[in-house]
Amino acid sequence: MGVFDGKVAVVTGAGRGIGRAEARLLAAEGAAVVVNDLGGERSGEGADQRPAQQVVDEITADGGRASANYDDISSWDGGAAFVQQAVDEFGRLDVLINNAGILRDKMSFNMTEEEWDAVIRVHLKGHFVPARHAAAHWRAVSKETGQPVGGTIVNTASESGLYGNAGQLNYAAAKAGIASMTIVLARELDRIGVRVNAIAPVARTRLTEDLAGGAMEAKDGGFDAFAPENAAAGAVWLASPLADGITGQVLKIQGGVAQIMGGWRPVTEVTDDQPWSVATLAERRDALFARSDPGVPPFFPPVEA
Repeated sequence: MGVFDGKVAVVTGAGRGIGRAEARLLAAEGAAVVVNDLGGERSGEGADQRPAQQVVDEITADGGRASANYDDISSWDGGAAFVQQAVDEFGRLDVLINNAGILRDKMSFNMTEEEWDAVIRVHLKGHFVPARHAAAHWRAVSKETGQPVGGTIVNTASESGLYGNAGQLNYAAAKAGIASMTIVLARELDRIGVRVNAIAPVARTRLTEDLAGGAMEAKDGGFDAFAPENAAAGAVWLASPLADGITGQVLKIQGGVAQIMGGWRPVTEVTDDQPWSVATLAERRDALFARSDPGVPPFFPPVEA
């Protein structure tokens, strides 16, 4: 018996990397899976149906149930069709994992409008659109039955969005937005029984394999800390009944390390009984930027050469 027996899951960007591992793990745990992948390059250009279909073939060869979907989930109609395919082919929807993404890395002063728009569209809108249509479906089901639906959404954030990474302004902005989106969705959908969480994975994928200077390469015979299956386990756990009661959280995960990430919070404070002015804020500068908490990173970290 798998933890997803009788359940139906949909996964975006599931033709490769973490998404592929998520789809296969969901299927191994009993879910019927709609495997979405447009099949483009890592920068977003082009389309290819083979990656999604290959994952479907792998799942069915192992005795699971799956179907391929090639829609652009950042488009309104594509995201709607993707969600509806689960209901039409398998009769229901229980899990949405948003994973699809691309890279167009540039320093801000060199980034083009198209490079900004493409990354924001695929990541940020590509998370919103499937979540919106899944939420609308679940809300209708809840209204019809009068019961919480027990659905789950797992989004994919990133360390880049949580900490900031030079050269990835578009990607970091999108991923930070996804972390915030996760919290808002969790608050909005709790009343109909839908949990929403996110992972911030550290794993070897098409997007990262050439960015780490070989540091993520698997070592012969050793523990593969950067295998995408590690991150997939975190996403699938959050989507499962084993994580009941957990919502609005961001789980940073890689092989051997799992951390719950905290959001923005006050780290220092100054007060005054008079209206603030430029001069009075300048007078309080040292107090405002004092670092009494050793766990708080520097306000102005040094720029790496």
